[in-house]
Amino acid sequence: MHTKNETVAAASQQVLAQLRRVVVGKDQVLIWVLATVLAKGHILLEDIPGVGKTTMALAFSKTLGLTSNRVQFTPDVLPSDVTGYSVLQQSTGQMVYQPGAVLCNLFLADELNRATSRTQSALLEAMEEGQVTVDGVSHPIPRPFVVIATQNPTGAAGTQLLPDSQMDRFMIRLSMGYPAPADEVAMVMDRQKADPLAGICAIMSREALMALQDTVASTYIKESVVRYIVELVNATRKHREILRGASPRATLALTAMAKAIAQLKGRDFVIPEDVQTVFTVTIAHRILLSPGAEARERTAEQVLGSILASVKAPSAG
Repeated sequence: MHTKNETVAAASQQVLAQLRRVVVGKDQVLIWVLATVLAKGHILLEDIPGVGKTTMALAFSKTLGLTSNRVQFTPDVLPSDVTGYSVLQQSTGQMVYQPGAVLCNLFLADELNRATSRTQSALLEAMEEGQVTVDGVSHPIPRPFVVIATQNPTGAAGTQLLPDSQMDRFMIRLSMGYPAPADEVAMVMDRQKADPLAGICAIMSREALMALQDTVASTYIKESVVRYIVELVNATRKHREILRGASPRATLALTAMAKAIAQLKGRDFVIPEDVQTVFTVTIAHRILLSPGAEARERTAEQVLGSILASVKAPSAG
């Protein structure tokens, strides 16, 4: 095993150990979020309020040594609140750029589906290109850059689901859900002593995180595994229960996530099992089920499970 892979796996275990001190009983969610950060992706948390989404985001920013900003989105939040704006400096007569909230390493977009479509779209350039443009001038966002956005479930007052174009820009969609009773007891008891976030310290620097991201990006993947990924995504475009299948962006996201999971497991190459592990969590929010499938109360996860079962995986050798 190469040293680099041991470094990614070992560093990840150190990060997870710190995060578990704050986020109790949600190991799988922490692993998914960490894998997405390593894959240079963005995370959408679709959940009810109060289950610890903000706490988890803050724990990640502190553990990874990242600067972070949070915006609570409401209909009156303006695009300039996100991207920044220019103001006239009286002494020089020059327009000076005032950075917006998105110019940080980890941006927490709370209840993004409460914002207007104009404000939501202001986030698109930042997520896709790592920059914002104000008055015709582009301003790079600090690297590394990750967006953790939260969205209330359908039916919450004053919200609308994110448009498909924006959903597709999130690498994964997760739900934290309620904690188990024992974990909830542990959470309450921990907070009797002190705020667990106060005890979190940085495990690595931003430069070290970017080096890990580069290692993940260079993970070897055989052509047969790439063909398998393409077959799986292509199957979503032909399935009778799917009205609209996954895009080529989904193919790239699936590949990146498979590489991240391989590295978290201590390997410098991707096997079909890695693809299967990340397939549903990476693709479910990118497809649109047919009216017939919805009438039968089928879920995206169930349909994708049937695709995994029907597409033959290549041998791992």
